[in-house]
Amino acid sequence: MTNNSFSVPDSFGGRYWSMREQDDAAIRALTPALGGNDLLARLLAPRGTKADEVETFLNPTLRALFPDPASFQDMMKAAELVLDAIIDGQQVTVFADYDVDGGTSSATLARYFRAWGRELGLYVPDRLLEGYGPSPEAFEHLKAQGADLVITVDCGAAATAALAKAVAIDLPVIVIDHHLMGKTPPECAALVNPNRADDESGQGHLAAAGVVYVFVAALNKLARERGIAPDGGLPNILD
Repeated sequence: MTNNSFSVPDSFGGRYWSMREQDDAAIRALTPALGGNDLLARLLAPRGTKADEVETFLNPTLRALFPDPASFQDMMKAAELVLDAIIDGQQVTVFADYDVDGGTSSATLARYFRAWGRELGLYVPDRLLEGYGPSPEAFEHLKAQGADLVITVDCGAAATAALAKAVAIDLPVIVIDHHLMGKTPPECAALVNPNRADDESGQGHLAAAGVVYVFVAALNKLARERGIAPDGGLPNILD
């Protein structure tokens, strides 16, 4: 059945346009917030948008939609460990996946560390020789190189054997990941992953770079609570 609400009889592929079944009460509730725009109300209502959410939905801002870092399991625990490492001058190495998500994640952390006058070590596994994710051998190498703390980005959530080796050699590892994982998290210093079974942040759609971005916000939040900052003030994470 053709519906001409869009002023066209059918799609480019020859398919007819038709409006999905509507909740008239929801449409009436939305219409005033949309300046009486009935069509827009009919588009937003099936998406579950409420009248008080219209402005944020149509004009999203980081301030309105940025997640609370504390809503992520282990996020503030990881922030405590990393901020302590920054202040104490510990040797910290980021273990990054070799794709663009791992690259942007590690770059964000490196720039944050530099804002505090610290350098962050980097280890990227050889895709062909080492494969995906951390290995027991890689953690042994980093321990031998003097690493005090390792942060894995875009990998590590399922690296049970490698993390067990890290525990055995007394190498603290913080995992920041987004991949699906088992119900029981492997043992490590902290594991931040919105897709871990006990995480209630509701941010499972984020890539690792997104989780890392929330993490640096958590670091700034914690630093403000402690009343500390590098020369020049806390890093502006929008930069």
